[in-house]
Amino acid sequence: MTTDPATLRRTLSERVNAGHGPFDAAWQEAVRSVPREAFLGTAAFRHTGTAWEPVYREAVGEEEWLRMVYDDRTWVTQVGGRGAADVAGPVAGAPTSSATSPSLVVRTLHTARLHGDERVLEIGTGTGYSTALLCHRLGADNVTSVEYDRSVAGRAAEHLKAAGYAPVLVTGDGLNGHRAGADYDALVATCAVRHIPVSWLLQVRDGGSITMTLSGWMLAAASIRLTVEEDGSARGRFLACGDAVSYMLARPHERPPRPSFYRHPGVERDTHFPPALLQDPVAHFVAQLAAPSAELVRLDDDIVLLDVATGSQAWTEPHSTGWTVHQSGPLRLWDQVAEALAVWLDAGRPGITAFSVTADPDDQVVSLRGKESVSWRLPN
Repeated sequence: MTTDPATLRRTLSERVNAGHGPFDAAWQEAVRSVPREAFLGTAAFRHTGTAWEPVYREAVGEEEWLRMVYDDRTWVTQVGGRGAADVAGPVAGAPTSSATSPSLVVRTLHTARLHGDERVLEIGTGTGYSTALLCHRLGADNVTSVEYDRSVAGRAAEHLKAAGYAPVLVTGDGLNGHRAGADYDALVATCAVRHIPVSWLLQVRDGGSITMTLSGWMLAAASIRLTVEEDGSARGRFLACGDAVSYMLARPHERPPRPSFYRHPGVERDTHFPPALLQDPVAHFVAQLAAPSAELVRLDDDIVLLDVATGSQAWTEPHSTGWTVHQSGPLRLWDQVAEALAVWLDAGRPGITAFSVTADPDDQVVSLRGKESVSWRLPN
């Protein structure tokens, strides 16, 4: 296998387009032109099953490193706030920054329907690779990118400068946008959020777009492109997606820590919804809409819902003819989820594109086509 970077970029572009496209030819050209190896630095993490192990560019050699870089996969670059190049061995913790898979990045940019002359605000600079793709397509003068983490932002600035791109780079909370550069034609978020920040609605021009991933503490996720209206509201329908959307939650939207879980007997009830139903990605997303402050934990064939705000919990166990649910705390989490799932099932188990979002500075709701009398408010 060749390790010529130009050939690897061309192969990656073809693979991304064939497996996840077709994409706009201009984005294919951007992948062929932007050197991803310039944005991975000198190390990345891979998961061993029990910890995050740093992989050093110097240790594996340039040929193997280039093969890794041009594999269409996400490489974690920071765990618990520590960069891969800054640790001497395996570490535990949650990923806090990554180089997202090129296919997901390109799919997001393609979804934004950019034509080449828009002024774009990117939320989440990360390694700078997606920022470079935007610069290649739109010109650096049209790109502003905001990164929350100071060390990540510093590395991205170095990567972009070395690759020859000079967008406007801002270190700060991307949920606040960047008012100094408003109004933008489009906003593209490469992190996920639980709700649409009001600043995004206010900083995108009338008729402009917001392309983002809506996620939550159950880690269900769906992509959406919203159009900003003259009255300051935004509307859009979720987009079909052939594989999982795996952007990290914006740090201010991450789940707070919770104590260890202990099953409380609580109040029992039978349910005719099998826990396995939540393996369906749309059912999973519906459950998250219904219980937005809860986590979902899978234990073999059963599930546990844990509300991090109130301490409420619900957990399932099988019995001879179905399942029993135990619920405790001020919220009846399973009742909330079961009610929402019943609406979805009654509608015929539609796909994610049957759901839409209407958002304004005061309220944000998700609706299901054909079931407009029922809606779910996004957490604020």
